[in-house]
Amino acid sequence: MLFFRNDYGQGCTSRILELLAQANEADNPGYGTDQYCQRARELLASRMPDHDPVIHFLVGGTIVNLTVLRHILRPYEGVYSPDTGHIAVHETGSVEATGHKVITVPNASGKITPAALRKAHSQFQLIFEHMVMPRAVYISNATELGTVYTRKELEDLRAICDEFQLYLIMDGARLGNALESGVDYDLNDLAGWCDAFTIGATKNGALFGEALVIMNRKLQPYFRFTEKQSGAMLAKGWLLGLQFIGLFEDDAWFENARHANELAMTIQNRVKELGYPLLLTSETNQIFVVVTQQEYEYLSTRVDFEIWEQWNDDIIVRFVTSWHTTQEEAEYLCVYLEEARNQDSLPEPEED
Repeated sequence: MLFFRNDYGQGCTSRILELLAQANEADNPGYGTDQYCQRARELLASRMPDHDPVIHFLVGGTIVNLTVLRHILRPYEGVYSPDTGHIAVHETGSVEATGHKVITVPNASGKITPAALRKAHSQFQLIFEHMVMPRAVYISNATELGTVYTRKELEDLRAICDEFQLYLIMDGARLGNALESGVDYDLNDLAGWCDAFTIGATKNGALFGEALVIMNRKLQPYFRFTEKQSGAMLAKGWLLGLQFIGLFEDDAWFENARHANELAMTIQNRVKELGYPLLLTSETNQIFVVVTQQEYEYLSTRVDFEIWEQWNDDIIVRFVTSWHTTQEEAEYLCVYLEEARNQDSLPEPEED
């Protein structure tokens, strides 16, 4: 069966395995104070030459999101998120379990638009102490729907955050896919726009790991206290450092994302040719296809994928490509999609 369920279902790149084998017998101090984490910080910082980032390594996306928001928000403060945002939909209320309200904003193709943010903020009059005070804006790039923020959108969001004294926090679980989608900005630009952002590795060729980049100097002190109290500090922190060395020493992080994007575009273009409706046009490695019940039943016996939602009598399914997906697998998926679309013309299977 073909695997298109997610982009973290396999292990890691061969380079990371080599580094793990080499480091396996070494002695290391704990909690990210080792030589590997230091080397990884240097590699990431070199991508942001105009800035002085403070970088921490955490295991996964949910723990980094709740930890950074818990760190920067006061007890009476909340965070804006698209209503499709990961913290609003897919993290079991973890941010709100820390006492901070997630204030959802209607999404536009998975994104918060500057106009929507301005409208939402006008409804939260900060003079009214009976309401949660919004203090941060959470966005994902790439979004949960596979779309990507443009340079202008990010610049405009930064301007509105400055106007309303809001922190801009970017979830970069699929940041590699966003940066390899053809945008005209890079990590150095993001360091100038965001108060904090993450560089995701779990979904881009690592065993696990997210790098949290804190840019706002007000937010940098004492993060490790919040990290430890949140259960987010890994004793064997050197394992995290190795993931990022393996991905950034030879640009594998960028190459992995580019590979996944290119295969996804091949599949999405074929989906359009075959006449399948799309939930929206993706710019990265997630493709959302509307299929009939009959098409779903045909595909589900041949391909491992995720049901995204029901749409009247149809089903929206998600196909995800990764660093591990091969050209052959993408081609086979296209064949199965064509067969599912043309089932009435397929020959009947021969009886034994």
